[in-house]
Amino acid sequence: MKKLILGLAVTASSLAFAQQTPTSSSNPVTFGVKGGMNVSSLSKDEGLDDQKSKIGFNAGVFANIPIAESFSIQPEVLYSQYGEKSEYRVLNTNYSASTKLDYITVPVMFQYNLIPNLYVEAGPEFGFLVSAKNKFKNESNGNSTTSDNYKDNLQTFNFGVGLGAGYYFTQNFGITARYVAGITDIAKDRPNGSDAVRNNTFQVGLAYKFK
Repeated sequence: MKKLILGLAVTASSLAFAQQTPTSSSNPVTFGVKGGMNVSSLSKDEGLDDQKSKIGFNAGVFANIPIAESFSIQPEVLYSQYGEKSEYRVLNTNYSASTKLDYITVPVMFQYNLIPNLYVEAGPEFGFLVSAKNKFKNESNGNSTTSDNYKDNLQTFNFGVGLGAGYYFTQNFGITARYVAGITDIAKDRPNGSDAVRNNTFQVGLAYKFK
C-alpha cells in the first residue's frame, strides 16, 4: 500500500508538470504560515493493527514556488506532533497510555491547481525527531506518570508520503487537508520477526500567504 501511494504521488506530479508551460514572472514566489490539527496513529503493516488516534498540532512556514501555469512546488518547515493512544485492562483495573512523538518535518509538496483557488498535492515528507514521551494513567484513581524522553530508542529520521488538497477563500487565506503515510519504521533496534511500526497522520488546518 505504501509503495502504491508513493508511485501515485510521483506519477501525478510528473504528468501535471509535463502538461504545463513555463511560468511567467507574473507568478512570483510567495511565503506564508500555516497551522492546524493532527489526528495521528502508529500502525503495523501486518494485519493493519492500528492503535487509537491521538490529537496533536502542527505549525510552521512555507514557500510556494510556481514552476509552470497551474503547477507549483511548496516546501514547508513544520513542528508536528505524532503519536497514538491506547487503553488496556490489568487485574480489573483500566489503564490508558499515550505516546507523544514531536518532529520537525519538511514536506515538499507538488501542487496542481484544478481551478485558481483549489489545488491537489502530493510529495514526500522528511521528519526529524525532537522528543518522545509516554504517559500512563490509572483510570480508576486518576494517577498518571510520564516517562523521560526516550528518543534515543527511536529512529531520528522519519520518511513519509503526503496526499492532500487545499482551497483559498481569498488570495491570502485558505484551508488545507493532508494525509501523511509513514514509510520508515520508527524503532531503532527492531527485534527479528517483529512488525515494523510507522507514523500515520491526518492533518487539517489554515494557511496564510503574504502578498
